[in-house]
Amino acid sequence: MASATHRDDATLRMPAFDRSQSKASVPTVVTELVPVESDYFIPQSRWLTIRELLSEPAGEFVGTMILVIFGAGVNCQATLSSNPLVSGSPKGDYVSVCFGWAAGIALGAWVSGGISGGHINPAVTLAFATLRGFPWRKVPAYIFAQLLGALCGAGVVYANYIHAIDAFEGGRHVRTVPGTAGLFGTYAADYMTPVSCFFEEYLGTAILLIVICAVTDKRNTPPPAGLVPLVLFVTILGIAASLGMQTGFALNPARDLGPRILTAMVGYGKDVFTYRRQYWLWCPILAPILGALSGTFLYDLFFYKGADSVLNKSNSYVPSQKDLRHSIAESVV
Repeated sequence: MASATHRDDATLRMPAFDRSQSKASVPTVVTELVPVESDYFIPQSRWLTIRELLSEPAGEFVGTMILVIFGAGVNCQATLSSNPLVSGSPKGDYVSVCFGWAAGIALGAWVSGGISGGHINPAVTLAFATLRGFPWRKVPAYIFAQLLGALCGAGVVYANYIHAIDAFEGGRHVRTVPGTAGLFGTYAADYMTPVSCFFEEYLGTAILLIVICAVTDKRNTPPPAGLVPLVLFVTILGIAASLGMQTGFALNPARDLGPRILTAMVGYGKDVFTYRRQYWLWCPILAPILGALSGTFLYDLFFYKGADSVLNKSNSYVPSQKDLRHSIAESVV
């Protein structure tokens, strides 16, 4: 054991502190923080702030654009290739159309899911803002980004297939409605009544939202992390194969309105909006919104127990024995 009287040289050289000195006489060292003038650092910080503000709308923009690129793209390939002037043999049918739209929504949700929640659909955004506590202040930016993404996605597809459309229609300045306009927007079969059109879009969107609510409900049987887009793939594939023939399964106001605006801009004219007495408004826009609200409301009314639902906030929820056991198990883990 070392002796208590042993000190190193550094200790021996330290001056003794005079306790008789007043605090005022003790020198104080003030460190002044001087801003670093850097041409790189300041713009980088500003960009990070801007990116933080734009990341969620940008995610919705890119996700919706991917959805429309795959969906409108498969519409064009399957339909235009049936003309001998475009292709020697057909390069798709209704089955490939179903798979193309299903792939579009899955990939769009995969790209944007971790950034913005992967709504890529104004009906989903409005339903979650109304019933699930999604901030209303974000709704305008989300819907604008979704609409702009759908318009840009349709523009990309139109530019890619413009020569095939010319050959199919018979010239650069020949554009027909529905005709090739139906490759971008949705147009109902002639035999469908307005009520039937509305009901089909309403039903399909309600089913879509019930599935979305189920796969995002932790108390239900959610898929493993990262596989929600796969469930959406199966859902859209099923809806398109079962309920899509008569109205084109819009299910999404942005998916229809964005491409419809694009077609009006590139030569199809006002007919895309006057078709069947403003069909564009009450079928592919209002019906999906009401269907989304209904599907979310029904799921929350009977199944959902999360605190973010307005139905659960308005009434005090008494947990069942199963819920208590579930909570205990989570705390133990």
